[in-house]
Amino acid sequence: MHQAKVKFAGSTIYDEIDIDFSDEIKWNGSTFNHRDVSWQAPVTGTVYGTLLNFQGQLDLMDKELHDKPYNAPPKKPIMYIKTANTVNSHNSAVAIPRGENVVQIGAALGIVFGKTATNVATENVMDYIAGYTVVNDVSIPHDSFYRPDIKNKVRDGFCPVGPWIIDRDNVKDPDNVTLRVHVNGELVQENNTKNLVRSVAQLVSEVTDFMTLHEGDVLLAGVPENAPLVKKGDSVRIEISGVGFLENTIVEETEIVPGGGFR
Repeated sequence: MHQAKVKFAGSTIYDEIDIDFSDEIKWNGSTFNHRDVSWQAPVTGTVYGTLLNFQGQLDLMDKELHDKPYNAPPKKPIMYIKTANTVNSHNSAVAIPRGENVVQIGAALGIVFGKTATNVATENVMDYIAGYTVVNDVSIPHDSFYRPDIKNKVRDGFCPVGPWIIDRDNVKDPDNVTLRVHVNGELVQENNTKNLVRSVAQLVSEVTDFMTLHEGDVLLAGVPENAPLVKKGDSVRIEISGVGFLENTIVEETEIVPGGGFR
């Protein structure tokens, strides 16, 4: 069993639960199925996304990246923000906006910071990381990379996070964890962070060279190539080995009622 930090729905504080990456969690001496618990996202800071940090995506775009307007592969991390309105939770609905038929699922390892990080050397990065979580970087399919089309990435609920934060010491090598995406119980994508262009430590070091990350902030290590598309009614499960799993259901925007829930 591993200890993890969670925020149950309606709580303003973190609770600690025991997990073994099965459907059961243990809290205060009782055992619960994770689907019978109401969750909120376990993070409180800003969520920063990273584009083109899986080698497979660069390989797919090799010719395009050498043409205008890019002219060369990126030399520094390409960043964007998943704004506060996008943050969503485990077991919650993700809404397809009006006028769209599908959304793209972005499985990502979330790096959660435990203290302020500025100009951090690669060898010292782990001192600043509190733990890791599972993130679904949802977006409307689009083709812009060097200048991300933000309106397609920051729709309400487009960043499910959770269900928990697992302590960094329980993840022995964040550069060798497997990411899997299941849609309606079928495995549709699998990759590994060993395929990152920039390792977790290198990414954090390069990002903190030009911006400060604060306690509670989350930096996404990147989304693998061939991110799957999903439609209304689909159930999505993202698994990251040694970190956890994140489940969400895809609905139409008209099915969401103010304050959450379904029509």
